[in-house]
Amino acid sequence: MPRLTRRGSLGNCVGLVSLFRWIAYMPPLAMIFGMAALSLGAAFWAAESPATVPTKQIRLVLVGDSTVTDTAGWGLGFRKLLTADVECINLAKGGRSSRSFRAEGHWDTVADLKPDYVLIQFGHNDQPGKGPERETDAATEFPENLARYVREARDAGATPILVTSLTRRRFGNDGKIHSDLDPYVAGCRAAAEQTGAPLIDLHSRSIEFCNALGRDRCEQELSPRKDDGSYDSTHLTAHGSDLIAPLVAAELVRVVPDLGPHIHRKAPATEGTRNQ
Repeated sequence: MPRLTRRGSLGNCVGLVSLFRWIAYMPPLAMIFGMAALSLGAAFWAAESPATVPTKQIRLVLVGDSTVTDTAGWGLGFRKLLTADVECINLAKGGRSSRSFRAEGHWDTVADLKPDYVLIQFGHNDQPGKGPERETDAATEFPENLARYVREARDAGATPILVTSLTRRRFGNDGKIHSDLDPYVAGCRAAAEQTGAPLIDLHSRSIEFCNALGRDRCEQELSPRKDDGSYDSTHLTAHGSDLIAPLVAAELVRVVPDLGPHIHRKAPATEGTRNQ
C-alpha cells in the first residue's frame, strides 16, 4: 500500500493520488478498508493544517508632549504593558501644547491612521511663559482645544481618552509635591465632563506615587540628569517610564474596561524598584 508522508503539500498530493490508484484495483472488501484509511488520512492532514482565524489588531495612538514620548515620557513603559494584538503608535512631540500640536499639523496624522483609541495629554507647554505659539488659557482655550480633539477623534471612528498631565516632581519643605499644573488639570477634567470622554487622572496618581517614593527616590528612580548635573524634575528615564506607565495602564483599564484583556497587569511599586 502506498505510504502517506509529511514532506509538504506536494508530497501529500502525490501520496493521495497513488492511494486512489491502489484502491481502484482492490477487491470490494479491501476497497472498504482502503476508503476508511483514506478518510482517516484526510482527517489527519486537516488536523495538521488548521484554518488560521485572523485576530483583530487594536490600534492605539498616543498624543501629547514630551512627557508622553518614548524617549522622555511614559510612552515606552506603557507600550511594554500592551499585549501582542495591540499596535501602539506614539505621535507625542516634545515641546508641544494643545495649540501647537494642531497648528504644526501633527493632529492630522491621527485621522489617517484610523485608530481604535486615542490617548490625549497636554498641559505642560500650555502654561504661561511658553510663548504665544503654545500658551493657552487654562479655563477657556485649553479645555476647548481638548474638547475639539475629542470630537474629531470620534468623527474618525476612534474612542478618545483624556489624560491629565504627569506631575512635575517639585517638592516643598513639607516633603510633598506642590504642583503648578492644577489649572490645566482642572481644564482637562472640564473637557472630559463636557464631552463625556473617559478620563485618566495621571496627575493625581503620579503625585500619590511620587509622594510615596519621596524626593530622593524620585530623583534616583525617575529623573534624568541635566548637563549641569542636576535632576530633571519633569521628564523620565527609561526606568522611570517603566514605573509611571503602570499608573496609566491601571487607570485605562478602570475607565475603559474593554481594554482590560489587552493590558498586562503590573502593580506600581514603591519599594526596591530598581532591584526588582
